[in-house]
Amino acid sequence: MSTNNIYVFKVFERIWHWSQATLIILMLITGFEVHGSYSLVGFATAVNTHTIAAWTLIGLWVFAIFWHFTTGEWKQYIPTLNKVDAMIKYYALGMFTHAPHPFRATQLKKHNPLQRLAYLGVMLFIGPLLWFTGWFYLFYGSWTAWGWDKYLTLEWVAFFHTVAAFMMLLFLIAHVYLTTAGHTPTAHIKAMITGWEEVE
Repeated sequence: MSTNNIYVFKVFERIWHWSQATLIILMLITGFEVHGSYSLVGFATAVNTHTIAAWTLIGLWVFAIFWHFTTGEWKQYIPTLNKVDAMIKYYALGMFTHAPHPFRATQLKKHNPLQRLAYLGVMLFIGPLLWFTGWFYLFYGSWTAWGWDKYLTLEWVAFFHTVAAFMMLLFLIAHVYLTTAGHTPTAHIKAMITGWEEVE
């Protein structure tokens, strides 16, 4: 079976991807310590690190949104139901039986239909839920002055922030696992390092 190399991921996309991954993992580690799940660096250090990482990630996302819209790369995330059923069958069974992959990456279509839906879910639901509950947490001391205490309780903010954190963790686990679903276990990881995708 012959393969071709195509340049799929630009330099900024790779830097954005790995920076985002590092910050999200750091925030998960420190966030669960703040939550009281374990003790690694201490509560105060965990809070400070979590806050710095959060603001850094927000800055990265703002710049990434600007980059996607100015380059037209936002089109990569337009959802489609075309071949979703084929992708579900492939991930559920096909990749374990060496079935051919139903999607071929190109420069104009980098993400398969399920990836598009998953990334859109992160960008439109999980991310905003984390941002807003995180901001409510961060500005808790100003709730009364701003009148927010009439509508918010710290318990509910904490609950939804934790729910969103677990959703991000599940996404991260699934994302890392599915990187091994290429024609070799490291093909997709290599593509996100070099930018070049090897397609059959």
